[in-house]
Amino acid sequence: MKPVHILLVEDNEGDILLTLDAFEESKIKTNISVVKNGNDALDFLYKRGDFSNHQRPDLILLDINIPVFDGHDVLKSIKKDPSLKKIPVIMLTTSSAQKDIHAAYENHANSFVTKPIDMDDFLKAILKIEEFWLQLSKLAK
Repeated sequence: MKPVHILLVEDNEGDILLTLDAFEESKIKTNISVVKNGNDALDFLYKRGDFSNHQRPDLILLDINIPVFDGHDVLKSIKKDPSLKKIPVIMLTTSSAQKDIHAAYENHANSFVTKPIDMDDFLKAILKIEEFWLQLSKLAK
């Protein structure tokens, strides 16, 4: 079985490392690409510039508070594009503000997860994402 390709859009180095560590514990083989701002996320998805040879992801973990274009802008672009909109997008963010939750779902996010502050809880949250999205759910290929 080929690995599931995940695009992690995150600018916080600590959260990147925790997420990568959690997926290393995963029962599912994953290939994780990391970009640190909204512009790079869109370039990655549209295979522009340095990302022209990258594989399209099966799942996107998208932070809201990222440089250049924020996560809401990236989400809007993904869900408006017929070639990208089937990719599940999980908003993985420190925000628990209702305005962010409403905006995410209005723009067709597939899930909204607030990052736990505690490191063990953060790892558990990532493993639950993995369990639901990579074991229980079926992703479009």
